[in-house]
Amino acid sequence: MAKVLYVGMDVDKEKIVLAKLSSSTSSIEQSVIANTPPAVRKYFAPLSKQGEVIAAYEAGCFGFGLYHQLTDLGVVAVVAAPGLIPRKPSDRLKTDRRDAHSLALALRAGQLTAVHVPTKQDESVRDYLRMCEDMRDDLRRCKQRILHLLLRRGIRYEQGGPWTVKHKDWLATLELGNALDRQTLDAYLARLQELESTCAQLDSQVESIAQEEPYRQAVRTLSAFKGIKTLIALSFISEIGDFRRFPSAAQFMAFLGLVPSEHSSGSKRRQGGITKAGNSHLRRLLVQAAWHYQSYHPTSRVLLQRRREVDPGIINYVNRAGRRLNRKYLHLLLRGKRSQLAVTAVSRELAGFIWGAMVGKVA
Repeated sequence: MAKVLYVGMDVDKEKIVLAKLSSSTSSIEQSVIANTPPAVRKYFAPLSKQGEVIAAYEAGCFGFGLYHQLTDLGVVAVVAAPGLIPRKPSDRLKTDRRDAHSLALALRAGQLTAVHVPTKQDESVRDYLRMCEDMRDDLRRCKQRILHLLLRRGIRYEQGGPWTVKHKDWLATLELGNALDRQTLDAYLARLQELESTCAQLDSQVESIAQEEPYRQAVRTLSAFKGIKTLIALSFISEIGDFRRFPSAAQFMAFLGLVPSEHSSGSKRRQGGITKAGNSHLRRLLVQAAWHYQSYHPTSRVLLQRRREVDPGIINYVNRAGRRLNRKYLHLLLRGKRSQLAVTAVSRELAGFIWGAMVGKVA
């Protein structure tokens, strides 16, 4: 029987603590190396001559650079989902060495759940899209600061909604009665203009990425759904990768943390709020999209424009989805449910429809 070596790795910024087990013995060897490519290569290169090497580390802030390096060295790498690593409830000791040891044991026992590792292209697109969202958040906060400044001075704009051209012209010529207040507002307005220009450039680049392969057709399909524009569609595609890795819509909903939590025992069944497990970033985007189903008009100009080059079968599918989701939202409101709860329920079903569109189950 071929020898297999299992290596658990506890990774931090400066060092990597390693615990090595073999398939034939229970003895464990522990080592500490620097978290640098040469040190990793020096440790794993001799191991590959002894047999198959399988290594695992927890997913975290270090991304997938170590995974790609191990794969290039011929090592079978597993990036383990932190929330699904088995832990003993009574174990109150936590050290780097114990964590590496536990990972090696769980790896040998087949108890680790691997996260999806994106391609290098998908990872770059994902990080770019998250940066775009950060810039949008900065823009939103800048607008809030301006409105709050005026509110503290007792000044309100009563000629329409904020952030129209008319409103911005009003801000530029507003008399505050204090030179320092005017300087504060001007600084905020300059920052606002800078952020708006940056976001416009980023949005243009996002549209360009969406027209490239392998994203173009998938983005076109997802953008047919109401509430899902290019950035959200591209975010789902770059972070999920192959939607077929989820055998069913229910498993995709569970991955997004949108299924109810449950604590049942015996004849009693207790369900609570959603689990909020899995990818919180995509869950937030999906809930954001679900708010659009408070109404549904399939002939709206915006939807018709986005669906110009979409397959008619997909259009029929997303229209059925839109009408169903709108009915569900209104039904829950009539039952006295809060709008936030209704939107969460809608987002769960929307996840199922997205899965169906991406795996071809649109009949």
